[in-house]
Amino acid sequence: MAHFILEYSDNLGETDESIQQLFADLHDAAESTGLFPRKGLRGRAYVCHQYRMADGNPEHTFAHLEIKLGVGRSLEERKSAADVLFAVYSKHFEDHFASHGMALSFEMKELEPVTKFNKNNIADYISAD
Repeated sequence: MAHFILEYSDNLGETDESIQQLFADLHDAAESTGLFPRKGLRGRAYVCHQYRMADGNPEHTFAHLEIKLGVGRSLEERKSAADVLFAVYSKHFEDHFASHGMALSFEMKELEPVTKFNKNNIADYISAD
């Protein structure tokens, strides 16, 4: 399980296609680590229309990526995966970051096993490519 939850400011200029590309890149990178099976990967994004950043300059932008993980990976594995995923995430926004005031944040959290329930039949419907 790796769920990618993206929040970003509406002035960032992201399109549906660019968000889908970011999720595709994150999913590919997660799968390439060998730690996350494709069937457990999820991505969702929320654009924020109401926010205030720093001095209130309306041109400031932000993106925050939270990754929720199921238990079972070592701290070293999580750190290694975080490095890979943050690199993909940062690359997606690098042009914007280079030319605008931007806060880019990232956090990876492992869920407590007693609070996580799951029922999933995605593997039955996933292509085997």
